[in-house]
Amino acid sequence: MTKTKIAFRFLPAVLAVGGAGGAMGEEDPHLWLEDVTGEAALSWVKERSQKTVEAYAKDPFFSTSRDRFKAILDSDERIPYVSRIGDAYYNFWRDAEHPRGLWRRTTMAEYRTESPKWETVLDVDALAEEEGENWVYQYSLCRETDYRRCLVSLSRGGADANVVREFDMVDKAFVQDGFSLPEAKSVVAWAGDDRLLVATDFGPGSLTESGYARIIKEWQRGTPLADAKLVFEARVEDVGVGVSVDLGNEYRHELVTRAMDFWNSERYLRRDGELIRIDAPTSANVSVFRDRIYIRLTEDWEAGGANHPAGALLTGSLEAFLAGERELETLFSPTATTSLEGYTLTRNHVVLNILDDVRNRIEVLTPTEDGWQREPMSGVGAFESLGVGAVDRDQGDEFFLYVDGYLAPPSFAYGTIGSPPETLKAAPAFFDATGLKVSQHFAESADGTRIPYFQVGQEDNEPGPTLLYGYGGFEISMTPGYSPLSGTGWLERGGTFVMANIRGGGEYGPDWHRSALRENRPRAYEDFIAVAEDLIRRKVTTARELGVMGGSNGGLLTGNMLTMRPDLFGAIVSQVPLLDMQRYHLLLAGASWMAEYGDPDVPEDWAFMQHFSPYHNVQEDADYPPVLMTTSTRDDRVHPGHARKMTAKMAALGHDVTYYENTEGGHAGAADNTQQAFMSALAYAFLWRHLGPQDLGDEGS
Repeated sequence: MTKTKIAFRFLPAVLAVGGAGGAMGEEDPHLWLEDVTGEAALSWVKERSQKTVEAYAKDPFFSTSRDRFKAILDSDERIPYVSRIGDAYYNFWRDAEHPRGLWRRTTMAEYRTESPKWETVLDVDALAEEEGENWVYQYSLCRETDYRRCLVSLSRGGADANVVREFDMVDKAFVQDGFSLPEAKSVVAWAGDDRLLVATDFGPGSLTESGYARIIKEWQRGTPLADAKLVFEARVEDVGVGVSVDLGNEYRHELVTRAMDFWNSERYLRRDGELIRIDAPTSANVSVFRDRIYIRLTEDWEAGGANHPAGALLTGSLEAFLAGERELETLFSPTATTSLEGYTLTRNHVVLNILDDVRNRIEVLTPTEDGWQREPMSGVGAFESLGVGAVDRDQGDEFFLYVDGYLAPPSFAYGTIGSPPETLKAAPAFFDATGLKVSQHFAESADGTRIPYFQVGQEDNEPGPTLLYGYGGFEISMTPGYSPLSGTGWLERGGTFVMANIRGGGEYGPDWHRSALRENRPRAYEDFIAVAEDLIRRKVTTARELGVMGGSNGGLLTGNMLTMRPDLFGAIVSQVPLLDMQRYHLLLAGASWMAEYGDPDVPEDWAFMQHFSPYHNVQEDADYPPVLMTTSTRDDRVHPGHARKMTAKMAALGHDVTYYENTEGGHAGAADNTQQAFMSALAYAFLWRHLGPQDLGDEGS
């Protein structure tokens, strides 16, 4: 496990690729750009992208920042985060010599040294060259009974769709005639040494309307996949299915999930081939570990004679719950300012990661005869983020601790519950933070709601270029994090960075998220506008010097800032965005997000959705700020047609729009460090060109 960085946040993958048909049909003159790999569409992409490259090729800031970004991303001084598999500690590493990456391992004793010796397990660059594929490593799932065999997931060009192959950790080679799945958006789990639970594309009719698997089968080694035994079948209109298996302790659990929509799922325990329904609220997040069940609520729930609020974490005996008992213990209950960012289970403890006005604090809970004992875990500063992950929850109470902040380079520690953690690695400062400070402020939204935001910049600075970032969806919290690229590309040059904690996210729990769902989605945009206006009111910046950036759902946010308040911003960067909300549900994984946004085929839904569909709100006579649209041909989550069509429409109406499409990268936008450095340099060069001092021209950008 590694701590999620804050540079970009994208739509979650719920559990793969849809068609293009449409509500608008021939009325949309740019529909042809939805043909992802069509000759005409790719010719348009190549022409537009080449013009962008040419426009920035001689920009001194672009070239120098690209090279510096690449050096940072490849630096040996980065922390090589590890996870334990068996007795070894594994790391996936990319650098200049290994752009596709090395999967490698070491011992804890060796890892503690300044320059650990690593043993290469899988060289993805060598594999890609040998097979003539642009492989991107996704993940590995190792068999918990002996950790010798793992299922390795590889993606072509960074797409969500993956190829799964069985790998031998001793021989360091793929297993001949071992388990192997062709390219699909598969979900797999070990059900034994020679059995898998598999959800994948089994052929016509086996996928949902969202493009995810709807059928789970049990696959026995040595038999054709076509002969696998049916375990579960969801409906075509569902989002998809999922599987997970815990083989690491005496409590064997096989869990089957049916996602009816993005926020509601049924869960079943599979025992002796039979499925037992876990009768918790479908909107809750449910996990089982050893002899206990854990339920994190997203809606209020009355059970066992108690009223449990949304955002609470409950626990109880698994067997008693299955038998119908509903007297549960409360591990966390939210307040007006607190929410549960997450929790981690070790063998004997529950570790809570709590946000209080978007600031972390950690509590360790221990079951005793007198109830749950609570102790704080220290080690995080006022504006730093902290993450905790169990090293091996089945075996003990060891944990990894991840700490970083906007100006605090990350550190990585290791400890056991009850003892002070030992810092194993600490990254150096990758940018000059002299004179910079972090502060938190609150803006008042249109309905009077208090909206927090973080500001990073020079103390007592005059109004100047400011970059406002946001997401506002899917209950994802935007917490402080160290970003050396924004540090070098923006802060070092005197820019101010602002993170807006708008509704739709998870900063204040499920209610904060639900307050911007569907017909209430405009609340998120009003919050973002309120932060922008507060920055101008406080004289942090001016409208001409204020830029916004966002990716995926954040790209939808920036698209709406363009169409709703073009007067408020000097430049907009929209990355892998959703923009056409009338057809989003017909493209790739879009149908899986209808519980978040609405169903445009339902007239009552389209009545409110049309107002936050940027593609339908672009006007010819509007005065829009310059826009940079970026996407990826290999993004099989958010269709590149969104960015393509928006660009084509704006250009046809005479607006200033710059476009770049990376041929690889998937939904992350970049498949390796070189691509990431290029994409980041392009974004910051674009922002400086339009937000920086106007008398400097390209020379000052």
